[in-house]
Amino acid sequence: MTLPFAHIIGGSTNISERQVDAVLTLLDEGATIPFIARYRKERTGSLDEVQIAAIQAQYGKLQELAKRKETIYARLDELGNEDKELRARIADCWDATELEDIYLPYKPHRKTRADVAIEKGLLPLAEEILKQKPMRLPDEESLQGARDIIAQRIAEDEKSRNAIRREFSYTAMLSCKAVKTKCDSPEAQNYKDYFDFKCPLKHIKSHQLLAIRRAESEGFLRVDISPDTEKALDKLANLWLRANNDTAYQVELAIEDGYKRLLKPAIETEFTALSKEKADEEAIRVFADNLRQLLLGAPLGQKRVLALDPGFRTGCKTVVLNEQGDLLMHDVVFLHNLQSTQKLQKLIEQYKIEAIAIGNGTASRECEEMARQAISHQPSETKPLIFVVSEAGASVYSASKIARDEFPDEDVTVRGAVSIGRRLIDPLAELVKIEPKSIGVGQYQHDVDQTELRESLQQTVESVVNYVGVDVNTASKHLLTYISGLGPMLAQNIVDYRAEHGAFGSRKELLKVPKLGAKTFEQAAGFLRLKGANPLDNSAVHPESYGIVEKMAKDQKCSVSDLIAKKELRDQIDLNKYVTAEVGLPTLTDILKELAQPGRDPRGETEEFHFDEHVHTIDDLQAGMILPGIVTNISAFGAFVDLGVHKDGLIHISEMADRRVTNPQEVVKLHQHVRVRVIDIDRARGRIQLSLKGLK
Repeated sequence: MTLPFAHIIGGSTNISERQVDAVLTLLDEGATIPFIARYRKERTGSLDEVQIAAIQAQYGKLQELAKRKETIYARLDELGNEDKELRARIADCWDATELEDIYLPYKPHRKTRADVAIEKGLLPLAEEILKQKPMRLPDEESLQGARDIIAQRIAEDEKSRNAIRREFSYTAMLSCKAVKTKCDSPEAQNYKDYFDFKCPLKHIKSHQLLAIRRAESEGFLRVDISPDTEKALDKLANLWLRANNDTAYQVELAIEDGYKRLLKPAIETEFTALSKEKADEEAIRVFADNLRQLLLGAPLGQKRVLALDPGFRTGCKTVVLNEQGDLLMHDVVFLHNLQSTQKLQKLIEQYKIEAIAIGNGTASRECEEMARQAISHQPSETKPLIFVVSEAGASVYSASKIARDEFPDEDVTVRGAVSIGRRLIDPLAELVKIEPKSIGVGQYQHDVDQTELRESLQQTVESVVNYVGVDVNTASKHLLTYISGLGPMLAQNIVDYRAEHGAFGSRKELLKVPKLGAKTFEQAAGFLRLKGANPLDNSAVHPESYGIVEKMAKDQKCSVSDLIAKKELRDQIDLNKYVTAEVGLPTLTDILKELAQPGRDPRGETEEFHFDEHVHTIDDLQAGMILPGIVTNISAFGAFVDLGVHKDGLIHISEMADRRVTNPQEVVKLHQHVRVRVIDIDRARGRIQLSLKGLK
């Protein structure tokens, strides 16, 4: 079945049928998206993960459509309908909307006014009226029944439905009105912008639609989607009216009734779902992009860390972690307290602290000031760097089973502080322990399709983990779970094997792990790294390509280690000499790049950051100020920036550059350090408007 699917998917994605068929074949063989994108470029024509994921998504939809057809065939069998032409149309149809239109007249439904009229024997009258020839018309009751039959026929007709769909596409307006009995409530004020709102449906922004739908579900708005009624009726008249007499007038009445009572509500429901689906896609894309950036945050690396979870009333939970992120001790220090500052000084000296991680929640600025006082008298060469770390999702982790298993004897406050410290050491390793949608870098995540959101975010985490690669001898079970081909069971088996037998000495030793067979090894090995006798084991070169590298080294009359160490040797390699039927230049080019920087972490290095020392609250802000900030979230309409005043400011998309910006991600990235200009402060509502225009 993959071949016809390949043709359909190729047409909708602008990817060649050959490439699509190769991807579908690999997916059916159990290959993962990261593996296909990285190690099967020759077969797919170097398709990237986004393209492969799009093919997989289309494939899934077509498989669902195939199942739907089976349901439809079963219904036709039940009705005794053996119309070969109808069945052929169903077989050839791979558009969900068109398929449902074909099936609509045969679909089970509640008894309608048309059904009642047919039971009264009025179908022949309806057929005669549809011919629109002059005739003697019967009584009004009979005419009403005939019009009901005609109205339903018009509403179920494919051409009628497509005509109204086109009209919705061109002219549909989305209108909102406040529900007067509820619009004065404090919650309703969040949606004040939509109390009297009108916008062409095709131009509405995803965040607007999601906000409107949420307000509607909470009972604050009434929402309507309607095209131009006159144009819609004219379109139907062109399809159904063929005369100008009393009989045709009955058809005209049926057209108006069929449109307003049946067709318009049906297509409105359809467009409501379609517009929501598009808004969901956009919101999920933004969430996934933000998550990817967060997971790719630069790691500090193996340093001794003091982590502080700020708090005013209950104090700042303080933990000390060693280079591996193990908890050494914990305590509580209180703000504006000389003894607390001295306590931090002692901990820093006693444990030879190299970095301080401070959560970015309430009291973060005050906590940072205390930490800076604690290190103020230390020599510059031993002075720890101070970092503000996002707390998003830390409370979710601290109450989770994973946290309880890691720290069964500690309370949630200690676990939360540990998570903050570990996020500085290695954000990816820590964040994979949290359900992605709980990390809080999206908007309206509870309003979008939850299945689509979960799958997209899961795919994002898997993509990032495999892009970065993990050390098989130090990675947690949670990190290993996301490695291509593994999953929770095999990840646990690797951890158990490591605990029993010690560190892996080579990638090949992974084959000794229970239930980790050759196929899984093929999928996972290239993304698992270790420092062993073979330097290629600590690179992204797949074991299946070791022979190629060894041949390169032999041809250069050197060892593999020399080939990695010496650029002049690599520069002499002619890749064309190593091209085979299975291995082409894309793979060989990747191998050579990896030999130049084996085991390199692609996430870069973390940077220290300082808020403006004169700005602590929103009352300290003035229009025109230029301040440092950290991007905390990105939406379709702009980016939110932490200025250290307990309220994030917004850079609207219109204020991001001196040029037109269509996607905020073109300009800023999550956790990027930026300089922004304050352009407006609404202290009553706690809103800060910022701009990047004219700033770098």
